[in-house]
Amino acid sequence: MGNVFSEKQNHFRMQKTAFFSLVVVMAVSFFLFILSGENYKGESNWKVFSRKVLPRGKDALIHVVQRIRKLSLSSGLPTKIERKTNKSNIYSLGNVKTQSRGPENPVPIMNLSSFKKLPQWSFEDIYNLDAPLTPTICPQSLRNSKDEDFQKVFLPNIRMFLHKDNFNIREWNRLSHFNNPFGFMGFKYNDVMPVVKLIPKPKEPLLLPKPGGDGCVHCAVVGTGGILNGSKMGAEIDAHDYVFRMNGAVINGYEEDVGTKTSVYVHTAHSITTSLEIFKEYGYKSAPHDEGIKYVLIPEGLRDFQWLQGLLKGEKVSSGEYQDQEPRAYYSGQFSEDRFYVLHQDFLRYVRNRYLSSNDLSGDYWAIVRPTNGAFTLFVALHTCDTVSAYGFMTEDYSKYSNYYAEKLLSEVTFYINHDLILEKNLWKSFHDKKILKLYQRTGSEKQTDS
Repeated sequence: MGNVFSEKQNHFRMQKTAFFSLVVVMAVSFFLFILSGENYKGESNWKVFSRKVLPRGKDALIHVVQRIRKLSLSSGLPTKIERKTNKSNIYSLGNVKTQSRGPENPVPIMNLSSFKKLPQWSFEDIYNLDAPLTPTICPQSLRNSKDEDFQKVFLPNIRMFLHKDNFNIREWNRLSHFNNPFGFMGFKYNDVMPVVKLIPKPKEPLLLPKPGGDGCVHCAVVGTGGILNGSKMGAEIDAHDYVFRMNGAVINGYEEDVGTKTSVYVHTAHSITTSLEIFKEYGYKSAPHDEGIKYVLIPEGLRDFQWLQGLLKGEKVSSGEYQDQEPRAYYSGQFSEDRFYVLHQDFLRYVRNRYLSSNDLSGDYWAIVRPTNGAFTLFVALHTCDTVSAYGFMTEDYSKYSNYYAEKLLSEVTFYINHDLILEKNLWKSFHDKKILKLYQRTGSEKQTDS
């Protein structure tokens, strides 16, 4: 009798367990369906899964290669690549092919608060590509690097610039899955699309080899780090064909250390405006405005599109944080549509995903974590130049130097929650060791001195 009762109990427990398991599976399935299907009408194979965080350190490229290989085997990863040719956009490579279900409408807005860490989509590592580049004639070009790990992750023709001819509602729906500045999650279609339609298609590449030169494009990227204080690197920097700068690029009074010329200035609406206040005490009066300078905007958030609208129309900003400000006044008469570029969200996401995927992206504040403006600037140079020398970026002995080279007194480097400076430091050292770029590092006992 006892055995029969025990068997019935076990049978009942098994039934309860099976029923409970079924309920759990159904609940999880429904939850995933809501995440991956409800808001994405007109698209197929949209999936979200847990992010695998990449380790820090000099072996980051190796782990990126492994991650990309694993991602490519993911069941939800689209494998078909659509290659279209049309008059408005001759090259549109690498677009995800999806099933057509009639005219597309903007997907419902996804909120950042719906995700506790960076969501990882099955199409996360798929990017728009432009036409293959003309083979370089520069023998020392970084594109000729023999480093296998670098070659596996480097996309020389990644789409770098956003403009009206390469953006439509289909692109909006795809990019709405990514948080800013990597996409438009949380943004309203009508706040962004009209502004993008104002951005002209670039008429020429960002940089070209200098006439009469060796056929190479030699670039210096000048950060704002304190390591440049007293470095006397100014002449060496100016000897490059092109010089990139960003943020508060203080030059007057620091020419011996940082040089004098600026060919490309990379900024956000926030950096070009607030730098005037932050660096005012160091004599900074305006963003660089050399004759013929090219400006590159990182579209960091909605405020950048509000800024863009006023800038491209030549009028005051109509709404938002910069309302009633005149953007063109910040470019000191050097703004020209022919020399103004807006970085594409795919390029920004590619930089983060393949090179600077921080552990912090799994934290509660994941949505504000992104590479620094300096990091984005370095990658712009790596994709437009043959040789790149980096000055004023964090090195192993960063504790010897101030935050900024313009600071007269030695101060501690400040670490901000939205930037993983150590991860960036390790990557620059890795690139230097692999001879992908040349990183300025001070030797031996050199140390910034108070002046």
